[in-house]
Amino acid sequence: MKFATKAIHAGVHPDPTTGAIMTPIYQTSTYVQRSPGDHKGFEYSRTHNPTRSQLQDALAALDNGKHGLAFATGMAAIDCVAKLLQPGDEVISTNDLYGGSYRLFTKVYEPLGIKFHFVPMHDMEAVRAVAGPKTKLIWVETPTNPLLNVIDIAAAAAVAKECGALLAVDNTFSTPYLQTPMDLGADIVMYSLTKYMAGHSDTVMGALIVNDDELHQRLSFYQNACGGTPGPQDCFLVLRGLKTLHIRMQRHCENGRAVAKFLRQHPKVEKVYWPGFENHPNHAIAAKQMRDFGGMISFVLKGDRQEDAIAVLEKFKYFTLAESLGGVESLSGHPASMTHASIPAEQRRKSGLSDSLIRLSVGIEDAEDLIEDLAQAIG
Repeated sequence: MKFATKAIHAGVHPDPTTGAIMTPIYQTSTYVQRSPGDHKGFEYSRTHNPTRSQLQDALAALDNGKHGLAFATGMAAIDCVAKLLQPGDEVISTNDLYGGSYRLFTKVYEPLGIKFHFVPMHDMEAVRAVAGPKTKLIWVETPTNPLLNVIDIAAAAAVAKECGALLAVDNTFSTPYLQTPMDLGADIVMYSLTKYMAGHSDTVMGALIVNDDELHQRLSFYQNACGGTPGPQDCFLVLRGLKTLHIRMQRHCENGRAVAKFLRQHPKVEKVYWPGFENHPNHAIAAKQMRDFGGMISFVLKGDRQEDAIAVLEKFKYFTLAESLGGVESLSGHPASMTHASIPAEQRRKSGLSDSLIRLSVGIEDAEDLIEDLAQAIG
């Protein structure tokens, strides 16, 4: 199946009892057993739920994977991966990582004896420089949040193989519509389903996709034992969102391109971060591993003053100032005080994240209206 057909059909099937074409919301906590252990595959909804099972199958199919695991949040999904680690293990990740991931790694798992290296991963030699026999996980985010740095997934997979580590890719910004990391050598693909995959700013969820059966068994054990599983209503909402993922992402990309080009020529804009520009770092890698360049854009105004950025954010009409991204509506954010506030200011600036940087999640509204909004807000 091509992607658009997958989005509608893969991994799901009509309800066998009623013929309902949409997966029902199985709003139940437990299931009747004929005799102890003699049941229809479902015992307790923390462990398995029919709505969640169909979502997990659909997610795996979209990513060309074998197994999907759904979680109550994206952070719960990342936490599940971190539970594979032991004291003394080392992890390599990017130095402009999403703030929530950085906080989990440094505040929860580093005190437990796991060492984290945060390096500029768009330069794979920086990864090789710290990789070694203690490296057990390479955590890639590409494009990164919010600087849109592009990381070579296939090259990262080669480094992971050299040192016997797992490669996990946070594919939230791209979705499987734009890139499928499993096809490039990733062992684990992670999503905040809250964003583009659900797509309507009405649910919070996360997911992991894997191919290896043993790895799936380990992760599913932690999923059940630690209990960070989603409810059936949220699973239903994501299943619904997946059916329009392809057409939404197409419009996100089209609008993103128009907005990026407008910002690049604006006299008050100093710099625009968008992987589709030929002068964007690692653009050639993006063009190779991505099918388009997405709707996430960051920019800095001339003068690089935070007060100017705040003034622009307060003037937006359609680019609503709010946490999160990837919904049908356009959103704006100030990473230094919002999504990345948990990262020390010195480290943020060292990685290139200035206090005046504005991040845009370009929605699927009319592009001309979005550009007019930018024009009036920037002045």
